[in-house]
Amino acid sequence: MQNKTESAGQSWQYHQQKPTAGRKLKLLEAEELLVALPLIYRLISLIEVEKRKDWFYEFEEAVEREQLYILLTESLSSLNQLRKQATGVDEALLQTNLLLNRYFSDYGWRMVRKELSQIKKRKKKSHIEIGNDLVVKLKEFMAQNQIDTFDQAIDHLLSEYPKATEEF
Repeated sequence: MQNKTESAGQSWQYHQQKPTAGRKLKLLEAEELLVALPLIYRLISLIEVEKRKDWFYEFEEAVEREQLYILLTESLSSLNQLRKQATGVDEALLQTNLLLNRYFSDYGWRMVRKELSQIKKRKKKSHIEIGNDLVVKLKEFMAQNQIDTFDQAIDHLLSEYPKATEEF
């Protein structure tokens, strides 16, 4: 069974009422750090806080936010160094996640996760330009072979290519 600090490092601790429907928010995971750190650094700046007030936890005093900002930037910097060295990342990530949970509002963290998801999606896909005549031929090939996506069609053609060259 997980102890409370481990689960706090993974699940978002809601500031307001916990939603009854939808997916639970989660904090950063080690596999996301390479993609997430630049986004987090960009979003935590005090200038961004002024632009997107509803994204951040509302403190009684501005000094509290500034102190938390300093702690968070130091924690992120340390986490980034440990990530590069591939040692002690789990404990540093836990501490950083706790600070992120205090810094962002529930709504703000939901928006961070949404942006992070978009960045991860963009990193998985590549765009190549091909002529319309090839697109038409590829669609015909897909229809003849009952293939649903361009990915599957290209994969099929590439897997057949070595067989075709062996015959010569």
